[in-house]
Parts: sequence; C-alpha cells; structure tokens
Amino acid sequence: QVFTFNKVEIRVQPSVKVKNGARMSIICHADISKNTDFQLKHNFTIFKDGKPVFMTVSDKEDARYEIPVAKSSDTGDYECTVKADGKLGFSSSIYVWVAGMTKPILTADKKEVIEGEVVKLRCELPEEVPPLEFFFRKIKTNSAPKEKRVPEQTQNFSEVEFYVEEGDNILQFDCFGKRQVRSGWESSQHSNKILVTVKEPFIKPTLITRPSSNVTEGDHIEFECSTVVAQMRDIEIILQKNRTILNSVRDKKSLKYSTVATQEDSGEYLCKVEQGAVSKTTKLNVFVSELFPRPTLSASMTKLDENKDLNLSCSINGFRRANFSIVRKSSSEDIVLKSSRVLAIKVNVNDTGSYTCKAEVKGIVKESKPVRINVYAPVSKPTLSVVSGSPEVVLGKPLQLICRSVMGTPPITFTFYKGDEIKKNVTNDTYAMFLDEDIGLNDNGGYKCDARNNHSSGVKTSNILNVTVIVPIRDASLGSVPYGEVEVGSDTAFLCSVKEGSWPIDFKFFKKTDREVLLHEAREYSDRTIWHKKTMKRKDTGTYYCMASNRASVDVRSRPITISVILAAWQKGVIAAFVLTAIAGVVAVVLWWFLRKKKK
Repeated sequence: QVFTFNKVEIRVQPSVKVKNGARMSIICHADISKNTDFQLKHNFTIFKDGKPVFMTVSDKEDARYEIPVAKSSDTGDYECTVKADGKLGFSSSIYVWVAGMTKPILTADKKEVIEGEVVKLRCELPEEVPPLEFFFRKIKTNSAPKEKRVPEQTQNFSEVEFYVEEGDNILQFDCFGKRQVRSGWESSQHSNKILVTVKEPFIKPTLITRPSSNVTEGDHIEFECSTVVAQMRDIEIILQKNRTILNSVRDKKSLKYSTVATQEDSGEYLCKVEQGAVSKTTKLNVFVSELFPRPTLSASMTKLDENKDLNLSCSINGFRRANFSIVRKSSSEDIVLKSSRVLAIKVNVNDTGSYTCKAEVKGIVKESKPVRINVYAPVSKPTLSVVSGSPEVVLGKPLQLICRSVMGTPPITFTFYKGDEIKKNVTNDTYAMFLDEDIGLNDNGGYKCDARNNHSSGVKTSNILNVTVIVPIRDASLGSVPYGEVEVGSDTAFLCSVKEGSWPIDFKFFKKTDREVLLHEAREYSDRTIWHKKTMKRKDTGTYYCMASNRASVDVRSRPITISVILAAWQKGVIAAFVLTAIAGVVAVVLWWFLRKKKK
C-alpha cells in the first residue's frame, strides 16, 4: 500500500471576512494519491495563531471545524496538519477576520449625585479577549463630550471615575471599545446610555456693593457676598481683588467688607463660595473716580553745590484745598520735613536723596513722583602714584598708575595725561587706575591726572609724576690683560662690560670649578668695570666669566674665557741649567769609568 500527499489546504466558509455573530466553518482538506484503493486513517489538527483549536481522526480527506457564532476573538491566522501512517502534510496559513465587536455594557454606581462628588463607571465587552482599549464619555447639554481612554491588557472590562463639576445639571454617560487588528483599529458600538441627575450643594453667590459700583475717592463702599446653602457644613465664602484675599468667613451664608474708596480700589472683585471640592464664583467690576489728581513736586535745582539754597514746592493741578507735606524718602521710613506746600533749606552733602510731597483730602492721601536731589562737595587735589610704589619702570614692561581724590562727592571723573596727551577717562568713586603698556626710552616723567565732579568749582590737577625708565642689561662680555696665558707671579686685569643698561650696574666675577665661586663684585655708575688680580698662581688656571645686573632684576652672563698660568722666563732658565748640569755630570762619570776600564 503506497500513498503520498499531493497537497494539504485550508479554507473558510463563507469567506475569510465574517461578521460578528455569523456561522463560520474552517475546512482542512488533504489531497492524497494511492496505488490501490485502501482505507487510510487521517489525523487532522487545526491551529489558530500557532495553538491547536480542533483535532479529529477520519478516513475522509476533509475535516470541518464548525464555529456556530463567530466572535472577534476568533480573528487570527489558521493552518492545519494531516498525519497518516507516519507521514505528515501541512497547509499554508490563512488570515480570518471576524469583523465587528460585541456591544459593551455600561453600569454606574449611582444615578443621583451632588456637585463635587464622583461617579464610578464600569464598561464591559462580553466575549472579547484582551488586550482592549476602553473609551468613557461624559455628555453634557450644549457642550462637547469629555472622554477618557483606559487601556486594558489582561481583562475585558474597565472602570473609571468622573468628577461632577459646577454646572453639571443632567449628565449622560456611555462607553465603547477598540481592539487592534491587522488592518488597524476596530471599534465597537456605543454602549447603553446612563442618565445621572446632579443636585447643587449651594447656589451661585450674589455680590453687591453699596451705595453703588461707581463711587468717588473718599466715599465709603461696602461689599456683600451671599449664597443659599443646602447644608451648612464646611462652607467658606471668600472676597478677592485680583489675587489678594480681602475677607473670608466660614459656616456662614454671607460676608461683608467695607473700606474708604481710593483709585487703587477700581477693578474686578471676585466672590467665591467653596464647600469640599465644589467652588462657585461671581464677579463684579467697581469703578472709583478721582477726587483730585496726584500732586507734583518741583525743585529749584536737582544738582547743586553744598551750602547752596534749595526750594521745594508741592502743587495739585486745578486743586488748592489740601493738606500738604514734604517728605524725604528713606529705606527704613519716610521723614516728614515740613507740613507745608513749600520748603526752603541750605543743603549739605547729607541732603542728597529722593524727595516727594503728599496731599490729603477727605482722608485720601496721594504722593507725588520722587525727585532726586544731588548735593556735591568739591573734589580735593588728586595724587598720582605708581601702584608698585617705586616711581620707575623697566623698559618694555607696563606701568600702572593710580589717581586718588580723598574729598569730593562721587561720581568723580579722572583724566590721565602722558605729557599733554589725554590717555584715558575713568568715572569712579574715589580713585581710578591707568595702565601704560607703551613705555619708551624717552618716557621719563610727564604723567599727571585731573579730577572733577558735578561741583561748580571745576577741575583739580595733580602734581606731575616723573617716572624713571630702567633699561635692562644687554650683552655682557669679559676680557683680560694679558689674555690666554699669564706668567706665574704676574698681575692680571679682568674687564667686564655691557652694551646697554641703566646705571648703577652690579658686576660680579666668577671662576668655574665644581661649583661657581664668586671672586669679586662691584657697583659702578658706568657700563664697565676692571678687576685687578695680583700675583697669579698655577692654581688660578681655569675658566672665568662675569655677570651684570641692574634694577631691571635681570642677570646677564658673559661668555667664559680660559686663563692658563705658566712659568716665567728666568724660572725656565734655572730649570734648564739644572738639567744641563745634571746631564754633564752623568756624562763625566760615564767617561771616567770607560777610560779606567781601558787602562786595565
């Protein structure tokens, strides 16, 4: 008995897209060829999304998996396998879409609520399989629905809470669900609607003013805010202007607040009633007309010298009947100088500051804009000096100067001069700095500075500052007479000189050994110095150099020279005679010995 699988296929009736609730059949067919007509048992297995959902054994070549009522959870990839006498055949995969979802069921924990309470809703999608998404809607008359989305990964229902706000009279709630399919998202029908009625815990407050909402400065104005409360428990009434709380009461039905009206009281007022999470407000605009304009303070001068006369005058345009006072402003408290329209004083430096005037009519006080008065003491003669202390500078190095004026009201303007040329202007309190970075050989002296402020006495000038320019040492050299070889016992003159450098110059002579040995030093008001070393000895043979420095604090070293101390001519003659005498003696002895031997 020989057979073979030609093909195994899977198909769906009525089609691969089925409506939710319709009948659906999954058919697995095995196409088999046999050499003879014999009975063959087939083991059919149908899979959905990789999991077996139907199994049967039949001698027929077809197996049918019946689904009487298709649900959205039946959507998925189907395939089948057929096993017969040890051989296995399998079909390709087919995607089946059960279109549509079951209608959700919505329930609420209450049908009647009070503003500020919470309604808890539960939406369920029977026969649907997670993951799912639930959408809850709060529907109010004449406004767009408010929607909340809740994803659920493990269950086919969801719960949510809606806060009942002010103005929610009659509410409707519904829900719907969504699931993700291969072509996108699929939505269910909307659920049943639930009607919820809302009761007010208190009515919207009433805000009134007496005598009216249009008053004049100085008038007495009274605010009253009231409401009607269903239950007098934890209720609070608040009166606000902008963000400022003017008054508040608890567990009462009304609030009163009164004040004397000023222009600053114009604006929008807010009465707010709160109980738990419920809050209701009422707004009212109040306009306060001006009783008299803001006063103006005039000064005879705003910048003046000390000991000069200052006149201050306060006035109101088109209005004269007022109580005036002239005030000096202070960080701690205002100082009333005089209760009058006019003030005349002889000023000193301590009178510098801000002044205003105040005017009072019917209990309303208004203040003018501040006027700044500056009183100046004259500057003292400035002093100019070098910051480092010493009135000298090294050529090529910067020079920093400081100009000070001990007396004088700031700000003080300092002007620096180099010769007759203005180099810098600086405004400061008591001193200023100047850095001259362009120092030349001809810059010895000529610096001065001016100081001036707003006092009428004018400019004060410092004494002229003379600055010495120090030229650094350049190119030190060392020579000797005699040069190179010196006879023992003779004198040697060492000459150390420089090409350039300000006097005095410090010269130092050294001999190189295992360590540097200082032999001689001298300070000269010259560009050279001579050191006479007497009675040279053989141990004086060696290498010599010199070093030069001045107030530029830079040591310049010469190239080394080598001195060899040799014997004098007469010393060489004595040594030669001694050597020749010794040789002659040796020759005589040898000759005597030779002649004696010959005679024998």
